[in-house]
Amino acid sequence: MADSDSDRQSLAWKLRSLVGEERVLADEPMSRHTTFEIGGPAALYVIPDDPEEIRACIEACRAADMPFFVLGAGSNLLVSDDGFDGVVIGLAHDLVRVTLDGLEMCCQAGVSLREASEMACELGLSGLEFACGIPGSVGGACYMNAGAYGGCIADVLKSVRVIRADGSFDTLGVDELDLGYRRSRIADERMVVVSATFGLHAGDPDEIRAKMDDFTARRTEKQPLELPSAGSTFKRPEGHFAGKLISDAGLKGFQIGGAAVSTKHAGFVVNMGGATAADVHGLIAHVQDEVEGRFGVRLEPEVRLLG
Repeated sequence: MADSDSDRQSLAWKLRSLVGEERVLADEPMSRHTTFEIGGPAALYVIPDDPEEIRACIEACRAADMPFFVLGAGSNLLVSDDGFDGVVIGLAHDLVRVTLDGLEMCCQAGVSLREASEMACELGLSGLEFACGIPGSVGGACYMNAGAYGGCIADVLKSVRVIRADGSFDTLGVDELDLGYRRSRIADERMVVVSATFGLHAGDPDEIRAKMDDFTARRTEKQPLELPSAGSTFKRPEGHFAGKLISDAGLKGFQIGGAAVSTKHAGFVVNMGGATAADVHGLIAHVQDEVEGRFGVRLEPEVRLLG
């Protein structure tokens, strides 16, 4: 790993030559780029404009032996208080183009799921209604096969364009992705999604809107959307619901520092104000230990960790 100031400065110069001076930020607070609003600085934060620039940035990081992380909406991420001593490549700024070909909608990785579902609704295309309230990006959704209210990405995805670990571009059909509950071949093989094509079907815009409004109302009623969080903190354990186990363990409202188990939905850890990553880590560990001690079930975090 590159560990000298000169190595980092050399990489910063290389990245600026690839994407432009103003698109490489040094010591950028990651609290600005995550829905948890938590996280120390990334050594370098890079904003590419297109898939070729993503690949070039990744290759530059590898050549410099510098760790890198490709970031979408930052909605399922907890960054260390010390930050990330590497390069964060942010896709949600400019990788947001959408094209339509009949009933197929192709979205670049930085497009938010909310925007994708809204656009589909306006076009009278059905299939993405379930995604209207998921606070993630298309790339991240494909990475983890995001889902809600009985629907998931696997149901509507046709193909993804990716950068493989060897730096080559490839297009993979949905049947090649091994999509399961919060998992995919994309994650297993450390691919980077640059765009995804969804196969939708014609529908009545008013009916599509009504379904989305229903999902939004249910989400607003049951989830703590008024506070920063990373969404559902734990994966659903087989045969159980994480939120119910946590609630049954008497942990609703339990707080460490600025982090708390939501009183509205126990499956969410929320930032009550000024929470640190250490607060969240401590709370997650306490919840895991209490639930396992009482019910013999070890909860697995769904949130990804960086730094």
